[in-house]
Amino acid sequence: MRKKIFLSAALLAAVVSAYAQGNGQAGITEATNLITGYFDPGTKLVYAIGAVCGLIGGVKVYNKFSSGDPDTPVGSGRASF
Repeated sequence: MRKKIFLSAALLAAVVSAYAQGNGQAGITEATNLITGYFDPGTKLVYAIGAVCGLIGGVKVYNKFSSGDPDTPVGSGRASF
């Protein structure tokens, strides 16, 4: 009798574990899809920020070079806005 109760409990635990594992897989799949959906807009945002920083740096170096200062790498080396 004790053996049947133990086997029933073990079977119940295995079924519950398998059910929980299936929901975990669905959750992981959903999270992966959400993160993948944000990747492309995030990449475009980083490119836009880089383009703005590059334009600002280029204008600063151009202004420094146009004013006659030969030390343009100093102007391009800093990220002070």
